[in-house]
Amino acid sequence: MDYVIQLQHYLDHQGRLKEWPSRRNRGRFQQLALEYLATRFEPGTLYNEGEVNALLNQHHTFGDPALLRRELFERRLVDRLPNGSAYWLREAGS
Repeated sequence: MDYVIQLQHYLDHQGRLKEWPSRRNRGRFQQLALEYLATRFEPGTLYNEGEVNALLNQHHTFGDPALLRRELFERRLVDRLPNGSAYWLREAGS
């Protein structure tokens, strides 16, 4: 999927998410933005919370990695241990 074209109004010239899509666009553009960010995770790699924040900070400019981390988990794009000590990209269909 070409996320850059679909999210062009939400990305800066470096391909970083520059704003969180509004509530009005919640369903479509928020989901696309999260899927776009999920493509930045390496399959099979475990990340601690700090590593997830660092990765997300590389790909957004509005300074809220906690929001993005929480949304990625709640929308089942990443998974984590119950204590939050490890995160990983979920496999498609799981």
